[in-house]
Amino acid sequence: MGAPATAIRIRHDLHSRLVNARARTDELFRVIREEAIYDRPIPERHRIIFYVGHIEAFDWNLLAQRAFGLRPIQRTFDQLFAFGIDPVDGGLPSDAPADWPERAEVERYNRRIRDELDHAIEHALERPAEGHPQLIPMLEVAIEHRLMHAETLAYMLHQLPLEMKAAPPGVTSAAQYARNVEASPMVRVSAGVAVLGMKKEDGRFGWDNEFGEQRVQVEAFEIDRYMVTNAQFREFIDAGGYRNRAYWNDKDWAWKEAEGVAHPVTWSQNADGQWTLRTMFEDIALPPDWPVYVSHAEASAYARWAGKALPTEAQWQRAAQGVPNAPSGNYDFRSWDPQAVDASPDNVSAFGVEGQFGNGWEWTSSLFDALPGFEAFPFYLGYSANFYDGQHYVLKGGSARTAQCMMRPTFRNWFQPRYQHVYAGFRCVRV
Repeated sequence: MGAPATAIRIRHDLHSRLVNARARTDELFRVIREEAIYDRPIPERHRIIFYVGHIEAFDWNLLAQRAFGLRPIQRTFDQLFAFGIDPVDGGLPSDAPADWPERAEVERYNRRIRDELDHAIEHALERPAEGHPQLIPMLEVAIEHRLMHAETLAYMLHQLPLEMKAAPPGVTSAAQYARNVEASPMVRVSAGVAVLGMKKEDGRFGWDNEFGEQRVQVEAFEIDRYMVTNAQFREFIDAGGYRNRAYWNDKDWAWKEAEGVAHPVTWSQNADGQWTLRTMFEDIALPPDWPVYVSHAEASAYARWAGKALPTEAQWQRAAQGVPNAPSGNYDFRSWDPQAVDASPDNVSAFGVEGQFGNGWEWTSSLFDALPGFEAFPFYLGYSANFYDGQHYVLKGGSARTAQCMMRPTFRNWFQPRYQHVYAGFRCVRV
């Protein structure tokens, strides 16, 4: 007997989701003017042309031979576009535009990959019992990997000069969304258990670092009701926070001094002392009530200045208890930019903490590490394990450019502490 009709429909939905995810990344590449395709907007990352090929090459390298037994199309490109980079301790790439193939050649490679994979996926999903036993989680990985890049590419393109981008039809000025918010109060979170991760037997998809349920007893604490705003962070700047050694650890201070960091990377100050913010498609007067986006180093310095701390992953998770499923909020590509921190009052936890899902990832003080019983995906061994190195911190929540499927409470993001470009803010705690 064949699989039940319901099962087939669910499995075919995976292919639809992959096609929809492709539309998201295609949309981003259309934003870039042709003359910028070989630019490197962020020094630590590849040139844009790499990502044009990478997302398709990832799907091919993951699925083609392993799941479907397909023969290589172009081994050179399969390898060239296989891996991104995450340089540690200042090592930066030094390749030149001439080191990369012509865009037209990359596009031909991409089209052939999509054609061959689409045919194989449809065939396999019509006969699930005959396919690779891990095909379903592998397709989930392909979908979410692509959607992750729909976000990481967005913050990369954020750094492109405005004249190198073309806003999609219907995009309006971000300035109109600025709102006024009362100074953020702190709310009390009672002592109790925070649940990190999930059990494999729950049958839900997650990345390897999400599995291994861990129950952590958390003492009572206070946490900011809202994320720290641009207005609040400006007070830190005005108080000399970037010049005061006491607020920075040794590595963060050395980085700040060497790079001349004196404010968030998307802020600028004109001759009259007025601050502006670089949004995706324009420069606007600094919206006081949007969440500030900063590196972990800057967030930590602010927290010390305020006499508080960044939450641990367990504290953040405890504070998020009781948030309704799929609350309103600024996520799932609904906007190119943030909104006021109090704009989604039903995105609230049982303790009254607002806006933990969407509008900006939130830094924690916890180093990224494995949960108990960690097992790497056999088809993607390095996804998490390569970053259990004591040099990456956990972020929780999500941003305006985070897909709906990754807004689950167990999802864990991670970045190095002195990386300023992520759509990431923070809130503080006090014990």
